[in-house]
Amino acid sequence: LAGRLRTISQIIKSGANNRIYYTSQGGYDTHANQLDTHANLLGTLSSSLKAFMNDLRDAGLEDRVLVLVFSEFGRRLKENASAGTDHGTAGPVLLAGTQLKKRLFGKQPSLADLVDGDPKHTTDFRGIYASILSSWLGLPLPKPLEGFDELQLFRKMS
Repeated sequence: LAGRLRTISQIIKSGANNRIYYTSQGGYDTHANQLDTHANLLGTLSSSLKAFMNDLRDAGLEDRVLVLVFSEFGRRLKENASAGTDHGTAGPVLLAGTQLKKRLFGKQPSLADLVDGDPKHTTDFRGIYASILSSWLGLPLPKPLEGFDELQLFRKMS
């Protein structure tokens, strides 16, 4: 992950006009012995993103970049018999960038108000995507995202 982010940083610093870059970090689909695996994966994610953002800051480009981290599935709260968890709901979405208005958006899901053992999501990911498309990239919203552009994620940008 760190190497792929370093390559993306080099492309950005080269002045390329690409507006979206995509990379991935596999290995999260664990159903057994999950604790150490997830701790290592999240440690790699954290250190890789920190190095990426620091590199862009050192190049004076940090205000031009927004990082979106997402998972295609959440995890169950209850541990299974193999010391792991199964697919669940309410997966996290993380944003990083200097132009974000605040550090936390949405509410923490309640551990006392569950649906079939899963937390209820508090922020619809479509609102995040719509906000990024509209406010960050300045693009019109596709029909499926219309009505989801209410989140005020970003500072006033000039």
